[in-house]
Amino acid sequence: MSLTKQNIEQLVELCKSGNQFAQLELYNRYYKAMYNVSYRIVKDSFEAEDIMQDAFLSAFTKLDTLHDTVTFGSWLKRIVINKSIYNYKKSHKYQNVPYDDVAFKMEQADDGIPSDYEYTNVKAQTVLDTLNSLKESYRVALTLHLIEGYDYEEISDIMDMSYANCRTTISRAKASLRQKLQPQVEH
Repeated sequence: MSLTKQNIEQLVELCKSGNQFAQLELYNRYYKAMYNVSYRIVKDSFEAEDIMQDAFLSAFTKLDTLHDTVTFGSWLKRIVINKSIYNYKKSHKYQNVPYDDVAFKMEQADDGIPSDYEYTNVKAQTVLDTLNSLKESYRVALTLHLIEGYDYEEISDIMDMSYANCRTTISRAKASLRQKLQPQVEH
């Protein structure tokens, strides 16, 4: 049977036994998505490629620690995100905004997005370009929250900040993103 017809569980089991063709098949199935995850965090094509490659090497050497082979994709994604955040922190001067020194507005239950706001007219690329123009801590926090789907607790662990500071950062990032997306009103 061709490896391209194998499901993830079968491929992971073959990889555990050292089958390099199975490793290549897993790589081919996941490398684009994992590169994109890393690139959204580090914003450097070559660095994202290195991180993605390193994540696969780590995953293949630690496959025995994966208890449920069905979760291989999410397990690999977590490795990529952790490595991306580590490299991001290492290569950037990363500063947290101290929680106690900041007056902030907590998010409302509706995430502060008015229901009548016409986001349908804003093109996805414009939103992504605007997201990329935010300061680094805002961009990373929003990417993890809105694009990667992590909750506040997971983001606070990943970014090594308190839960409250994480909520504040994401709230401010959303407000900043909304403000930059608002059409400029001329007087």
